[in-house]
Amino acid sequence: MGGESKVFTLAEVSEHNHHKDCWLVIEGKVYDVTSYLADHPGGDQVMLSATGKDATDDFEDVGHSTSARTTMEGFYVGNIDISTIPTKVEFTAPKQANNSQDKSPEFIIKLLKFLVPLLILGLAVGIRFYTKSLSA
Repeated sequence: MGGESKVFTLAEVSEHNHHKDCWLVIEGKVYDVTSYLADHPGGDQVMLSATGKDATDDFEDVGHSTSARTTMEGFYVGNIDISTIPTKVEFTAPKQANNSQDKSPEFIIKLLKFLVPLLILGLAVGIRFYTKSLSA
């Protein structure tokens, strides 16, 4: 890798996202893996799904061998301008209003829809046993 490497933006790399032209960003480097798609042990769809983003985590999660990393260097075309990669956004659950469901009319209706049939059933069973015990 003598000399100065070409620097690409993520937008430029993202344009290379199909079977005939596939580039990946891994560890700050850009790789043209188009010629390797058919030979990739995980299939071409795995690589195509990693286009248009920083695929470092995808690459590392699989646990590629030293041989795979050496092979990858043959596809190197330049570096990524890191400032063009969006920062990862941490998911924050939305804050919910502190509504007490047990006091809402909807909750009371649902509760009554559940309890009233149970009370009727219990009453029917109780009456049946009571009348049987009287006739015995």
